[in-house]
Amino acid sequence: MSVPPARRETRQRAAVAAVLDGADGFLSAQQLHARLREQESRVGLATVYRTLQQLCADGEVDVLRTADGESVYRRCSPRHHHHLICRACRHSIEIANNSIERWAEQIAAENGFAHVEHVVEVFGTCSTCTAQEAQT
Repeated sequence: MSVPPARRETRQRAAVAAVLDGADGFLSAQQLHARLREQESRVGLATVYRTLQQLCADGEVDVLRTADGESVYRRCSPRHHHHLICRACRHSIEIANNSIERWAEQIAAENGFAHVEHVVEVFGTCSTCTAQEAQT
């Protein structure tokens, strides 16, 4: 198996990575681009999309689709994990859960599958947003 060549660290890649590093949850490409503009960075939206695709391919960023089909991105840890995500504010928490891993292996084995991969994303409302909803 060949190892892909290391990507050149560009100013744009560093800027996108810095915004993701400072984000509390998942961001859409448009939200990320807006934050870059607020910082007076001259990274175009098309470059943001290309950079996010590269970061995903390199395993540095997680991507998921929201209920409305929008792709959102977050810097991730290199270990296998899942996410607990607030529908309201998009705050996210990485979770590693051995019972999920065992469940996936068991279901695969029961159905004659091997080399199984899985993605688990749990959506809900965080305690802060729940409290805010209760006040309205």
